[in-house]
Amino acid sequence: MDEPHPGDPVIMMAVNYQPGHLQSRIEGEIVIELFEEWAPITVANMVEHIEMDLYDGIFFHRVIDDFVTQGGDPTCKSAGVYPGTSPSCGSGGTGETIPLEHNENLSHVDGAIGMARSQEEDSADSQWYIAETEAHNLDPENRDDGGYATFGVVRDGMSHVRAIALTPTSDDPTGLESLQNPASSAGRPVYEARIDEISLLGVVLDENASNEEQPEGPTTQSGENEGINGLSVFVAIGILGVLTAIAMRASRIIEPVELHPSNGMMSEELAAELVEASPPEVVEPSSRREAQD
Repeated sequence: MDEPHPGDPVIMMAVNYQPGHLQSRIEGEIVIELFEEWAPITVANMVEHIEMDLYDGIFFHRVIDDFVTQGGDPTCKSAGVYPGTSPSCGSGGTGETIPLEHNENLSHVDGAIGMARSQEEDSADSQWYIAETEAHNLDPENRDDGGYATFGVVRDGMSHVRAIALTPTSDDPTGLESLQNPASSAGRPVYEARIDEISLLGVVLDENASNEEQPEGPTTQSGENEGINGLSVFVAIGILGVLTAIAMRASRIIEPVELHPSNGMMSEELAAELVEASPPEVVEPSSRREAQD
């Protein structure tokens, strides 16, 4: 999971959130590589939902600092004024489930994205979560209930994931890292942490291959491949990120992109100190209901 794999799909999540009380809202982008070779069923499920625009306009409905940030419920949209929403928010989905898909190459590293599910192993639907720290207590080898399936990792934008993880929530309203409630288990952000859009950014570029040998991007609805030259995310995203997003939304072109190893963290975050503490009590991500301790 440390190294990008040529040909893997790359998605971009545009988020909009308020990190704390009396603070301005922030817009950001989270770039995620999906491991199609190791989790083909789960990745196909995610890509299908993205192409349906299923996640556009929903909010993160469950945030636990130093554990996971959960979203993906299509019923979790503001109704009137946030936090007004559908009564099914937190337990919604499409009604179509996929089998629990494990691979020895995948685990809950910092920045991993995994599928939420209910108590039944093969009950994952549309909900997913991002591990805000290592969460190996969710790996199958450390559990007796089958564990949870990961299928990708954040390659850029973990600063936004960490900021959302620290946002004030219904069961931990301070929004201060030093005063975080260790018993928080199913908090909903006090201020809407919205996913404006999730889109397909392209595929990972093979640095060692010639232009003719580069992995082809996914085809458009017309069946014609529209892959074009690679784009280095970490070199060009600051300059071309907005232009790329606008162009892709307008034309639906899928292009190869070049990713570099980041272990789920942005380069400027590598020097940041991680708080080392005993992990909170495990609270399982759930696609059917909010988990309770």
